[in-house]
Amino acid sequence: MKTIAVVALAVMGAIGAPVLYAADSDASYPGMYIKDSAITTKVKTKLLAKGPTTLTNVTVNTDRDGVVWLSGTTPTKEASDRAETIAKETDGVRGVHNNIVVAP
Repeated sequence: MKTIAVVALAVMGAIGAPVLYAADSDASYPGMYIKDSAITTKVKTKLLAKGPTTLTNVTVNTDRDGVVWLSGTTPTKEASDRAETIAKETDGVRGVHNNIVVAP
């Protein structure tokens, strides 16, 4: 019975994984995808540590070239600028596009 379950899981994984992976825009660059995801995680972690209440509505995305795109809202221009500075100071970031909207 265990053998049947293991084979069924292996078949489902072999069929489902490529479909899920192919939906990702960076699927042709798996190494880049992992690196960019790590950069995004680093930036998000720093944002939460430095501004847990004012920077929680900031979205972080990283493209395959290591450029970080910030979007969302902050209550002040200073908070938006702080998010940009934090992103720029993160290892692996090659550039930052700040599209954060100030919404008090």
